[in-house]
Amino acid sequence: MSRTQPVAYSPIHIILHWIIAALVLFQIVFGEGMDALERALRNGGTPDAGVSFMGNAHIWVGIAVLALTVIRLIVRVAYGVPAPLPGSAMQELAAKAVHGLLYLAMILVPATGLLAWYGGIHTVEELHELAEPLFIVLVSLLVLGALYHQFALKDGGLMRMFSTRS
Repeated sequence: MSRTQPVAYSPIHIILHWIIAALVLFQIVFGEGMDALERALRNGGTPDAGVSFMGNAHIWVGIAVLALTVIRLIVRVAYGVPAPLPGSAMQELAAKAVHGLLYLAMILVPATGLLAWYGGIHTVEELHELAEPLFIVLVSLLVLGALYHQFALKDGGLMRMFSTRS
């Protein structure tokens, strides 16, 4: 089956992008709720309702990030994505690296969180805890790249994730 490369992202690409972005932002901002829940349980106490809710929200949002990322990868393979914006070889390499590392993190970080919480694997928990600064760096690079395309290069790069029109 021959398929042509789309000229724009589909609505499903865009919707998944923004839902996952919101969920990752939630995890970065409210991830400490999981630490509070773990501390309360480790000390033999009963966590209050807020701590329990935020800790469980962290788990469920992480599962959602993992599931939606897998769906997003399936959509990428099934429907393709538009060609990268033209740029220098260094820009293209940086874009591919940041996107690739983000996809890898959106799969490995929730998986390590689940293994740490449900499997009690301390080493995996330590790896999982390194994720917050990694996500902050990767998301910052992605946002800076999008803003650079939109305002410095004026090639409409940022708008590709807001509209299905090329």
